[in-house]
Amino acid sequence: MACRRVLITGVGSHMGATLAARLAADPGFDHVVGLDTRLPQGLEDVQLIEADIRDPAIETIIPNVRVDTVVHNQIVRRPGPGMSSRTMHDINVIGSLQLLTACERSPGIGTVVIRGSAGIYGAEPNAPQFFDEEMARLFPLRTRFQRDVDEIENLFANYAARHPDVTCTMLRYQPGIGPAVDTQVTRYLAARMVPTYLGFDPRLQFVHEDDALDALMATVEHPVRGAVNVAGPGSIGLTRLIRSAGRASLPVAAPVF
Repeated sequence: MACRRVLITGVGSHMGATLAARLAADPGFDHVVGLDTRLPQGLEDVQLIEADIRDPAIETIIPNVRVDTVVHNQIVRRPGPGMSSRTMHDINVIGSLQLLTACERSPGIGTVVIRGSAGIYGAEPNAPQFFDEEMARLFPLRTRFQRDVDEIENLFANYAARHPDVTCTMLRYQPGIGPAVDTQVTRYLAARMVPTYLGFDPRLQFVHEDDALDALMATVEHPVRGAVNVAGPGSIGLTRLIRSAGRASLPVAAPVF
């Protein structure tokens, strides 16, 4: 089997850089390209390209590097410091559109993998405890990010329908957790006293950062068609999660929370 050539967007993130390093060390991959506006250090075996996926120039970059696999790892879950929700939307939706347009102009593309989100399922009090891949959009998508994910999934579905010869995978990730993960959830759980709603113990589901990376790596190595949920086994109550993290909960009445 011929060695493969892969391009990873969002290579400046921990997940992107680690995936690039693992693929570069894998003899099954001949060439690894990393693309981002902020490039990581220490990836000598990876071709790094400083570029913004929102820029139409991306449509010439991807055909020129002649890859056969594209991993879209640059979907923003929450705006960072100084980033507006509009900028987040543009990176997520306009960036995904530009990337898929570039893939259309690259006849050698055989695999497209998108690191998406389980946010596509929505969240309501009457929702089931678990969702399978056929249950997307059954509940309202209320947040800006959920609506972004909906648009990305539509772009992905349209691309996959136009290119049945390309193996397209949408990985729907639950929120990540682990030493290298810095999100509102991990910062919340890192507090010495974690505030909770009095009398309410929601059940949560996460995926450990190592498992998240393994799932992405496995999909690149053995791609499948369609959507795939990526999550840890089962769920955990917030109270138990706080206790497992060595923290103490601080129940607060709802009007005060």
